[in-house]
Amino acid sequence: MTESPEQEYEPGDVAVIGMSCRAPGAATKEQFWDNLVHGRETVSFLSKDEIMVDETLIHSPYYVRACGVLDGYDRFDPTVFGISDRMAHAMTPENRLFLESAWEALEDGGYDPDRVEAEVGVYGANNPQTAALYSSPPDRVSVGPEAIEASLAWSPDTMTSNALYYMGLTGEAVTLAAVCAGFHYAVHMACQSLLLGQTDLAIAGGAMVRLPHPRGHLWEENRVLSKDGHCRPFDANGTGTALSSGVVTLLLKPAAQAVADRDHIYAVVKGSAVNNNGVSAMAYGLAQPERLSACIAGAMEVGGVSPDTVSMYEANGLGLPITDELEVHAATMAFGKQTGISSIGGVKGNVGHGGVVSGGFGTMKAVMSLYHRKLARTVNLTDVNPDLDFPSTPFLPQLESADWRPESGIRRAGITSIGGGGYNAHLVLEEPPAATEREPEAAGRPRLAVLSAMDDEALAAQRARLRERLLADPGLRLDDVVFSLAMGRRVMDRRWAAVVRSREELIDVLACGASGGRAVTTADAPQVEAESFRHTDGGITLPDGDLSALPALAAAWVGGRRVDFAALHAGEAGHRVPLPTYPFRPRRFWRTDW
Repeated sequence: MTESPEQEYEPGDVAVIGMSCRAPGAATKEQFWDNLVHGRETVSFLSKDEIMVDETLIHSPYYVRACGVLDGYDRFDPTVFGISDRMAHAMTPENRLFLESAWEALEDGGYDPDRVEAEVGVYGANNPQTAALYSSPPDRVSVGPEAIEASLAWSPDTMTSNALYYMGLTGEAVTLAAVCAGFHYAVHMACQSLLLGQTDLAIAGGAMVRLPHPRGHLWEENRVLSKDGHCRPFDANGTGTALSSGVVTLLLKPAAQAVADRDHIYAVVKGSAVNNNGVSAMAYGLAQPERLSACIAGAMEVGGVSPDTVSMYEANGLGLPITDELEVHAATMAFGKQTGISSIGGVKGNVGHGGVVSGGFGTMKAVMSLYHRKLARTVNLTDVNPDLDFPSTPFLPQLESADWRPESGIRRAGITSIGGGGYNAHLVLEEPPAATEREPEAAGRPRLAVLSAMDDEALAAQRARLRERLLADPGLRLDDVVFSLAMGRRVMDRRWAAVVRSREELIDVLACGASGGRAVTTADAPQVEAESFRHTDGGITLPDGDLSALPALAAAWVGGRRVDFAALHAGEAGHRVPLPTYPFRPRRFWRTDW
């Protein structure tokens, strides 16, 4: 991140410090980004045998067997959250996905829910129809406490409060419905709460599982669903989009505080705005250019951002000529006449239309573009619609992936989300701050690396994934890695620890597990006398900073003792860095009756 220009942050800036994404063809945010930069379309084209519903429609010549399939939509790992199998069956797939995604975003940001003392706001959008399609619970007025408890797990309203409860957090929980603009509305509300001081950390996102899943759609002339299943944003041959499912969550914190806390920052939210067309709409559910333009301009004004510094515009981009024309017209009015040129693209060409999480897919694309300083190509755009008249706008279609070199000297992106019923929403994001100069790591200093999991299989997966991450990113510092592992992961029953003096040594010992006395696991932890350590309110720690006692401390922790990692790392300058999140071991949970 050292190439970023000098940036001054305003009191209203909010940092994105953690993320989670599951989308068609991508189980992680890294896979999602890899698909984008390589121009992969991940909408599936199903065989008739794969579609278990729509028997009366599937033989119609207008039935399109296209769907953004979400792998694992019916699977869940309840053990991590202390949830019974009975309750896991009761929870809707959106409730389950959002809970796991919120956990991943928190871990990606380097925070252990057990040690978060702050107020955490959770804001999420879902599809209220999903719960009814999954399985409606009995009337809770006439049944006992057990059914009431199950119905709260099932309810779309309690998706966010369930996340707080099962992660052991306190704060504000708001589940909202703003149709396809839901993700943006969740981020907008989260930023407001942070800036008002109502919360210290915020998780914002959306979850969408289209049920039954998977299934296609019935094409109708001049509707938003594609005739051939492909979404072609800004293309003369576009006929709409396909439907898809997924989940995206962001972990947010005021930018100044994130910098002070040495958090890892992916991007900064400069401004957000929402509005509704109301009675002024051209047609109910259709974008109204003047209102959408006001929303886009409002987000830039809130963030103090000049339009000529926004060099990426991620459009709602349904791939239907009339809606694309309305959006480009609205965005052009908002940007006005300027010398800067903005790349324009649409992620629906890759993953289809994810309903309430569609804005999340666009936001994830923008954040990763800012973070990697790269613009991803717009897939299925081969014949630019001449009616869009791009030469007379500030926008240039992004036809190929390319390095992002803005004329203004700073990378900023605008992301639009439009929902049926007149909902408009826009976010303005900025690249992360430049990394501050740091002293080199002390060569040869012993450090304690720790991992834990619910069982030995998950623990082995932890070691393998961490080793892959270290091999893939040689820029990761050992002090940051051990700090993030110690402070940013919940401590579980099965444990592994090693005392290492270099990245290379850690990579080696992760490969061989407990070998040669360099690592210790729960199965072979020796007994250690606790009296030899210094005791604090947080547990045991080194006596007077005696590094020679690190192996004994490692053994004590693996043996079940509570270690005060905050005291262990006191006085150091370790930064939180994104590392592999918990390897959930999901099982299928599906309710057909109560």
